[in-house]
Parts: sequence; structure tokens; C-alpha cells
Amino acid sequence: MVASLDGSTVVAGRSKPLSSDNDAAMLGALRRAADVVLVGAGTVRGEGYGAPRRSGLRIGVVTTTGDIDAASELFTSGSGFLVMPEDGPSAPRGPSGPVDAVRAGSGSVDLAAALSRLDELMDPPVFAHVEGGARLNGALLDAGCVDELNLTLSPTLAGGSGARVTSSARADLVGYDLVQLAADEDSFLYGRWQRRSA
Repeated sequence: MVASLDGSTVVAGRSKPLSSDNDAAMLGALRRAADVVLVGAGTVRGEGYGAPRRSGLRIGVVTTTGDIDAASELFTSGSGFLVMPEDGPSAPRGPSGPVDAVRAGSGSVDLAAALSRLDELMDPPVFAHVEGGARLNGALLDAGCVDELNLTLSPTLAGGSGARVTSSARADLVGYDLVQLAADEDSFLYGRWQRRSA
């Protein structure tokens, strides 16, 4: 995730204005290390997700409604799949049939169960890299599924009412330890935080 000095993760609905070339390179490195990427449907729409550069990388789009463009490059490339509740609507159909879906939970996605299903489907252990948005991050925090946070601090003040790194999560303190910190010549800070053991 990237955030401004005053905590906003978006400007005019997008994270790109807060980012930099080095931040994009960091994101690329995390994607190369990941077995799967998870991202909220709103972020996919807002950021215009297409097919990933890395061949074989799967991107799971978390949605309760299935409101996605199944004809977009993300899905026609075979890279995209849905993460939906068991009782959610049928997966939308793309040009070559229904979009693949992993299902867990009733009424909303049970993220802990969905991650377990991904472990079963892929060669464990699965390193799931999450790219937001803030509501997905908040739901993962509530589910106890945020083991590590990679946060870029952009040397900007954004103002406005942009979402924080997590949104709609329960008010609860979860401790993290700083395990890596770097700065670049443009005053961006890159922090890697790991969840503290209980």
C-alpha cells in the first residue's frame, strides 16, 4: 500500500498520484514473489487492472456481488478469478465461459476460509499478496489475516477524505514490528512490518 503523510491512500479515487517509479518497482518485486494476488473489485475498476506482466500469476478479485467486467483483459487472459461467498450470485460469463471462482462464507466472503482454499488449490504454502483497497484490507485485518504490511509513505499531503490503509475494520490495536525501512532520494519511505507474535 501507499499512503500520503496525512494518511490518504487515494487521490481522486486512485493510488497512482501518490506513487513513484521506485514504489512501482517495489510493487513489481512483491508481485514476483507472490503465488497469488488478492484485490477488491472496486480497486480493480478504479485502477484499471489488466493482465499481469508475469506469466502464470493469478489475481483473485474479492467481490460479494460479482460486479466485474468479465470481458476485460484481466479475465480474458485467464489471470483473473473471483473470490465470492458460497451463497453469492453465479459468476459472470466472459467470452470463453464463466469466470473461475473460489467461494467461502455466507453473505460475505470468509477471507480466512478463502485463503485456506487457495492453499488447497495451489502448492502450499501460498504467499498471497494483497493490493487493497482499504475495505478489503480492513476485512483481512478483522479476519486476523494480515501477517505483513509493506507500506510506502509518499512525501505528500493529500487532504480530502481518501480512505486510510484499512477501512471499516473493528477498532482494535494489532501490533506490528518494523523489520525493514528504506528511503529514496525523493523522500519516499518504504517500510516492511510483521505482525507481532502473541
